[in-house]
Amino acid sequence: MTIQEPHRQLSLPQKPIILGIAGCSGSGKTTLARELASQLEATIFPLDLYYCDLSHLPPESRSEQNFDHPDSLESKLFIEHLRRLAEGHTIQRPIYDFSHHTRVVGTFDSVAPSRFVIVEGILALHYPDLIPLYDFSVYVNAPNEICLNRRIYRDMRERGRTEESVRAQFEATARPMAELYVLPSQTHANLIVEGTDNLDWSIEQVLRELRNRGLLK
Repeated sequence: MTIQEPHRQLSLPQKPIILGIAGCSGSGKTTLARELASQLEATIFPLDLYYCDLSHLPPESRSEQNFDHPDSLESKLFIEHLRRLAEGHTIQRPIYDFSHHTRVVGTFDSVAPSRFVIVEGILALHYPDLIPLYDFSVYVNAPNEICLNRRIYRDMRERGRTEESVRAQFEATARPMAELYVLPSQTHANLIVEGTDNLDWSIEQVLRELRNRGLLK
C-alpha cells in the first residue's frame, strides 16, 4: 500500500501594499515619502521619473513646456509598471535627466516590489486608473509661498535651474496647474497631513492609520 504524503499548501507571495502620496510641488510630499520608505523598507515609485522624453524638441524650447500638466507624464507606462509591481513583478524603470528634459537612452533601473510600494508625485491622486491601485493614500497640504521657496531650493540644487526660471515657471504653470489638477485630487486621499507640521508627527499619523486599517502590524 502506498502511503500518500500530506497535502502541502503552497505559500503564495504576499501582495504588496500600495501607498499613494500627493501634494503640490514643494509641499513636502517627497520628504514624507522618503522617510516612510525608510521606516517601512518600502520600494519608492516617483512619478517624476516618467516625464515624457523631449529629445525631439530643440534644447532651448524644452524648458518652456508645461511640466505640471497631467499630459507631461507618460501615464500609461507608469500605471502599467505599478500594476506589475502590485502583482509582484520586477520592472525596468526609465531614468530621466532633469537638466536636459530627456530620458537616458538605453539605461533603466531594475525595481522589484517590497512589502510596501510608495507612489509619490504631484499628480499621484489625479489619474482615475491609479486610484483603485492604492491601499491607502495621503495628501500633503502646504501654502503656496512655502511650496515656492522649497521648489527654488530643490531645483537650483538638484536640477541646475536658476531662481528666476523657477519663479517664472511657478507663476506660469505650477500654480495654475495645481489649482486645476493637484488641489482637487485631495478628495481622493484617505488622510490629509500638513506639510508645515513636524515630519515625525506626519509620519506618526500615517503609521497610525495604517495600523488602524490592518495594513501594518
